Amino acid sequence: MKFIKAFLLLFLVSSCQVTETITINADGSGTIEAVELREENSYMQLAGDQYSREDVFQDTTYIFKDYIKKYNETFLKYQLAEQQLFEKYQNVKVQIKKSSFEKEFRTVFNQNFNTVSEIADLYKTEDYADDIRNNYALTAENHYYKIEYNFKEKVFRRLVSITNPIEFQNAKDWFANMDPKYKSLKLTQTYTLRYHFPGKIKSVSNEKAILSSDKKSLILEFQLSECLQNPEMTSLEVVLE
Repeated sequence: MKFIKAFLLLFLVSSCQVTETITINADGSGTIEAVELREENSYMQLAGDQYSREDVFQDTTYIFKDYIKKYNETFLKYQLAEQQLFEKYQNVKVQIKKSSFEKEFRTVFNQNFNTVSEIADLYKTEDYADDIRNNYALTAENHYYKIEYNFKEKVFRRLVSITNPIEFQNAKDWFANMDPKYKSLKLTQTYTLRYHFPGKIKSVSNEKAILSSDKKSLILEFQLSECLQNPEMTSLEVVLE
């Protein structure tokens, strides 16, 4: 079931727009926001007749630490390393809006940080919240890659690494065996990084990055389906002057 769920998510996310925005202040603190937006024209092509039959409404906001507090008895059953992992998410705020009437499906993750290394792998937040609520094992570990960040001596790094080679291969196989009729669809499926730094950018490891006029910000855009098949392509190193 976990395998089926994972690939259903891959199918749905292929009609999404994901934007990750990081702002770093002079003292190293800052904010990160990740927005997952279902692109309706793309999803309509994938869903077919089921699109008009949707009947969904959800408008939820929570902070992860509230789950730790509410389900503390469950939280304490986890191993120490797992508890420490959950605690990295404690200040993450999640806003979920799903409305088939308004045709708005959006999930927003926000986190304030004192140092860049505190940033959580935000895309696993909902899985971890489900784990605590339902007393599950760490289902997010079925994800086949992880994202980490650091910022030292004027060098910012976004580090993406494969954590589960088997699931990674399954993902690539799934895309390779996708029904040709889906491959022919014109889907909007962008993955955009928008980063703002306290100083001017000297160099960027990805030549496709577009710098702002003051050279303190960058925008880098990928195709989401390509990222899912090669997550490490979104790793990035930015050197400031």
